[in-house]
Amino acid sequence: MRLSKLASEIAESPTLALNEEARLLRERGEAVINLGIGEPKNKTPINAILASAAKLTSGEVKYVPADGMPSLKKAIIRYTEENYDRLAAPENVIVTNGAKQSLFNIMYSILNPQDEVIVLAPYWVSYPEIIKMCMGRPVIVTPEDGTFTPRFEEIERAVTSYTRAIIVNSPNNPSGVIYPPALIEKLVDFCERKGIYLICDDIYHKLTFDDNVAVPAYRFTKKDIEDSHIIVVNGVAKLYGMTGFRVGWVVAPRELVRVMTNVTAQTTSGVSPVSQAAAEGALNGLQSVVEALRLQIQNNRDVLLQEFKSFSGVRLIEPQGTFYALPDIRAFNGNSVEVARFLLKKAMVVTVPGREFGMEGHIRISFSGSVKDVTEGIARIKWALDPTSPNEIYIGDKKMIRDWM
Repeated sequence: MRLSKLASEIAESPTLALNEEARLLRERGEAVINLGIGEPKNKTPINAILASAAKLTSGEVKYVPADGMPSLKKAIIRYTEENYDRLAAPENVIVTNGAKQSLFNIMYSILNPQDEVIVLAPYWVSYPEIIKMCMGRPVIVTPEDGTFTPRFEEIERAVTSYTRAIIVNSPNNPSGVIYPPALIEKLVDFCERKGIYLICDDIYHKLTFDDNVAVPAYRFTKKDIEDSHIIVVNGVAKLYGMTGFRVGWVVAPRELVRVMTNVTAQTTSGVSPVSQAAAEGALNGLQSVVEALRLQIQNNRDVLLQEFKSFSGVRLIEPQGTFYALPDIRAFNGNSVEVARFLLKKAMVVTVPGREFGMEGHIRISFSGSVKDVTEGIARIKWALDPTSPNEIYIGDKKMIRDWM
């Protein structure tokens, strides 16, 4: 069978693959704890349910504009004004099938073959693959000081005449760090001077802890949306726990939105009106649901930090936002793929290898689930890796004895 070389070289999604493996283990009756998936466990907001149900029961589920339903775009425009202090026109907004499609369509619309995009490690697993699918070249910038925050000088050195964009994800998946305002300010100024797009993946921008704030890039420019090089990506999946609805959006200069709309029209034709109605309901409904989720996630984070205090040999940079932690497990094994597979086999805990995020020697742990899952999951990981932890543990109703140390 002859297949596209470009498509054949795209890596399998490690998070989806691990989730599928966990699902199969559960079907066999194994007591698997999934600390790999980034999916809040809250119920869909009632306003989203009612709005999508109303659209469905109306029987008018037809084609809608490729760039999004006008009523949803109106809600996004208001959201942008309230959270970014910027006035967006309808022509500055496009609705997409999740933030992932937002990023793909952006890359497809701005890149020519061999153009470069700066990606800051640790990074979300799909960034490099999306860039490669659009015939671009990801240029990875890894912090040299052992932290998860690159210095501006490191980013500047990586820029060439082929650089078209820099992606910033703050709060960051997988580390939970928030980039300092000074770094964002320098990047905004640099991108404006160089004519480079600054793509802000803001999907977690309200999930921050301890009075930390993810400062929006727009704060550091007097230019309006139309004249700036800032592109903002957002959606309802993480803040509202609506991962299955697949609704994201982009706020950008109208010429870019026009091209992205053409790409959408020739591929997916747009987002399901039922899902768009749900997103509109969420944005127009009570916003206390976001704060309730943030508080729940912060409590989970605090529980995780407490559990790690007694975890010998592990170094953890405290997450300031998102629902992820990226502990350094090199004291046990520098190969994160081997560690993740070992933890799934021995402890029945799903984690994601740090290698997939450009940070080998670490594993990503999601604390988006229940406190019970976080507590028991970390206890199992400690049992599997830390020789100072108790030698016996119950996994489900099975008493397990550690016999590999």
